[in-house]
Amino acid sequence: MSETDSDPGTTAVADGTGHGTGPAAGDAVVRLREAALGFGARTLWSGLDLDVAPGEFVAVLGPNGSGKTSLLRVLLGLQPLSAGSALVAGSPPGRGNERVGHVPQQRAMDRGLTLRGRDLVGLGLDGHRWGLGLRGLRRRRRRITEAIESVGARHYADAPVGTLSGGEQQRLRVAQALIGHPDVLLCDEPLASLDPAQQRVVAELIDRRRREADTAVLFVTHEINPVLPYVDKVLYLVDGQFRVGTPDEVMTSETLSELYRSRVEVLRVGGQIHVAGAQSGLCEDEVHHS
Repeated sequence: MSETDSDPGTTAVADGTGHGTGPAAGDAVVRLREAALGFGARTLWSGLDLDVAPGEFVAVLGPNGSGKTSLLRVLLGLQPLSAGSALVAGSPPGRGNERVGHVPQQRAMDRGLTLRGRDLVGLGLDGHRWGLGLRGLRRRRRRITEAIESVGARHYADAPVGTLSGGEQQRLRVAQALIGHPDVLLCDEPLASLDPAQQRVVAELIDRRRREADTAVLFVTHEINPVLPYVDKVLYLVDGQFRVGTPDEVMTSETLSELYRSRVEVLRVGGQIHVAGAQSGLCEDEVHHS
């Protein structure tokens, strides 16, 4: 099935040599055409066509080494494509694009780190600029405060980040990514190492932003269930192949079995998706682990 530029919201499952239906040309804020990425003799993915509309939430899934984080690096301008083209917010990918926000994986920070929470958030606004002047500094402080309040982090914004919990640190990283009011938000496993309650808070913050500001979200994750209520489209990468479609279209036994070339069972229980490999020993965490 091939992807055509049709009405926004229409989606079809795409295979590794075809395309998934996406938004009209003028609507896409992320656009990949015949995109390929490889290292040496190994191809992570090729022939990838993808359109992401403003306000669309796309979950990027797949096993270790399938190229999920590499896709984000391409869109951030940190890794060139091997073939094809990419546009992000109307321009080729490039470093320091203020229209692109990035939420990295949650990683514990050294408890001795004295950088304050508000300083971490401020790096997302002008970490590469100096000499703002008095008026610029006032504007900077106001925007930092607004970003901090938007994620509910005001009461610990002046604490050293090394003393904060993983969930608190990740809220501040979300604020850092959003401070520039990006059109596109790239999230690289932002829920990793967080407990379920913290995962829910961070996922809700990201979803609220995309609904209020029409920000497109590409969300790399090893587990779809914490974000399943928000997902419009899934990009599933496996061993050079891919599928693009709604969760109901992609997260099926038939589709995943085709991708993994082995029988995979997909069960839906209590509003959650559970995946297991009948013969390969795949379980949900292994299938979705990055």
